[in-house]
Amino acid sequence: MKTKAGAILSSIRIDRTLDRKISVQLYMGLRDIILSGGLNGGERLPATRTLASEVGVSRTTALDAVSRLISEGLLESRIGAGTYVSHTMTGRTPVKPQAAGAESERQPRLSPATLQAQQLFAERRRLPHKSQAFVTALPALSSFPMAQWARLSARHLRSDRDAVMGYGNPFGLPRLRGAIATHLNASRGIQCDPDQIFVVGGAQQAFSLIGGMLLDRGEKVWFENPGAIGARNAFISQGAELVPVAVDDEGIVVADGLAKAPDFRLAFVTPSHQQPLSKVLSLSRRLALLDAADRADAFIVEDDYDGDFYFGDQPLPTLKSIDTHGRVIYVGTFSKTLFPSLRLGFLVAPASMVDAMSSIFTSALSGVPTWPQAIVADFIDEGHFATHIRTMRQHYKRRHEILHEHARQLDQHMHIQRASAGFHTVGFFRDPARSEAEFVEAAHAAGLTLSGISRYCLAPIDRKGVVIGYGAASESEIRQGMDVMAQLFV
Repeated sequence: MKTKAGAILSSIRIDRTLDRKISVQLYMGLRDIILSGGLNGGERLPATRTLASEVGVSRTTALDAVSRLISEGLLESRIGAGTYVSHTMTGRTPVKPQAAGAESERQPRLSPATLQAQQLFAERRRLPHKSQAFVTALPALSSFPMAQWARLSARHLRSDRDAVMGYGNPFGLPRLRGAIATHLNASRGIQCDPDQIFVVGGAQQAFSLIGGMLLDRGEKVWFENPGAIGARNAFISQGAELVPVAVDDEGIVVADGLAKAPDFRLAFVTPSHQQPLSKVLSLSRRLALLDAADRADAFIVEDDYDGDFYFGDQPLPTLKSIDTHGRVIYVGTFSKTLFPSLRLGFLVAPASMVDAMSSIFTSALSGVPTWPQAIVADFIDEGHFATHIRTMRQHYKRRHEILHEHARQLDQHMHIQRASAGFHTVGFFRDPARSEAEFVEAAHAAGLTLSGISRYCLAPIDRKGVVIGYGAASESEIRQGMDVMAQLFV
């Protein structure tokens, strides 16, 4: 039985008002697709009957066009197997179509907000996200329990097709929202109703949604300096005026924020493990920040991107758990606790904001795919998530200790900050004249991934150094990486 295999060529348009024969139009359309690289050498064409039906011509016309291309050597016919693009086209540089005049050269007219955002965005060069020393923002993928994940995945992909393939709840799968609420209560001390939880396509989408919902153009946002680049760009794209607020050993300096912008509308913080300086926001600063937000009628975005991986002493309570006035919007992500390609995160809205956020999600968003949410819900409910978190806490603690054991050889050149959570820290240069950019470039040439602290800064700060990730690297890679770093100072 013949199948409807072969490339779909419905982009070919036949204009019956032209004097040119229909078979010639079809021939030229097929030829242009082949020569432009739209079909590669060895790729199969559909049967002439299928081609004729899709393009809207007779089969005789399709046979005529295909026969001509065969005679020219662009196509080849294989008895009993079909028609294929000639292998002589393999590896050839595609012929670019001619420009459609000056219009194709013209730059698009972008909105003023987009043009301004492009100028203010942080460095757009994307760092490598490969499991090696000393990449940041990447969990230990080699330690993920893939066998359990595969079993749960198979279970759900074999389930009801409407559940797997249809549109899901725009707020998120109810089972997952409930599982997240239970986890947050037990692990992070956050008591919330599942209706306050909205599942999103990663933390970055959450920041954009929050900015679009709360910020008018030009409104002020307190932002840690240095601070998280992704969130910074998300708020810039919403037209916010970012106010760089200093960070010291106790975290964000609330007094600095009040001095610069007492009328702030939003504050963004990473209190459990400051990005990138690895500091933990002290309890007194947490209370001061909550008080400042309440006085200014502002909101706080708490990005708890790796707070589950606390391996120090007893962790401080989250901002959300001690917020008594509904000022904190808590954002979490499974990119760090599970893996980044999942593209799954969540936010916990204050009770007063649930109705407005529900309206936005219902009207403007279709939600994220349902089946990954179902897998994550089972992963949490069956206890695999809690086990994984405990395992990874010890994993990151061990790698953190190995990093510091082998950092002693760098002591006269660099002070490496001790962390109490997550899988990155910072190393401060003892020589203030040393160039971050030159050191990062030399490290890259030596096979290491580092980024300068200045990359995270809205405004210059006094200290220079690099951000060092230790979570995704193996123990041997950490040891070797520290030896290589030591050589860079020679």
